[in-house]
Amino acid sequence: MRSLILLDVDGVLNPMGRPAPEFRPYRCTVDGVLYTVRLDARHGRRLLDLAVSTGAELVWATTWEEHANDWIGPRIGLPALPVIPMTPVVPSEHGEMFKTRHVAAYVGRRPFVWFDDQVWAQDEEYLRVRQGLDSFLLVHVDPVEGLTRRHLGMAHEWLTLTGFSQGS
Repeated sequence: MRSLILLDVDGVLNPMGRPAPEFRPYRCTVDGVLYTVRLDARHGRRLLDLAVSTGAELVWATTWEEHANDWIGPRIGLPALPVIPMTPVVPSEHGEMFKTRHVAAYVGRRPFVWFDDQVWAQDEEYLRVRQGLDSFLLVHVDPVEGLTRRHLGMAHEWLTLTGFSQGS
């Protein structure tokens, strides 16, 4: 059972604060709306290295959905990835983020690490108590700073130490 690494875009790969010089601005047009995203090309290599070293599969878990494969992945060196559908938007019943139900439906019983700037205790409780999942790590990413080596290290350690790494 191959583990998953779930990726959000905004706040994780596209920080909301003033980005470091390594981040480059890109203009993207999605459904007729122009967006500017700031991306660090090193994220792609680091995420691929994490996936290869742990035997995990990278998956988009973002409201960008398939647009992440068109606009985000190519700019940071990621191949086309599977996408967790995020529509329709389902209101929260227990304080969890709307994406959490979609993630639970997609992962089934597979172990996963989820990088997102909006995962909180309510999401963990929903996954553990309401969905009966126990093999996951939610990595809250500060949306001002975005994904860091520390976050990637946490994921690597969890995947490796919990026995979900197929690369060790």
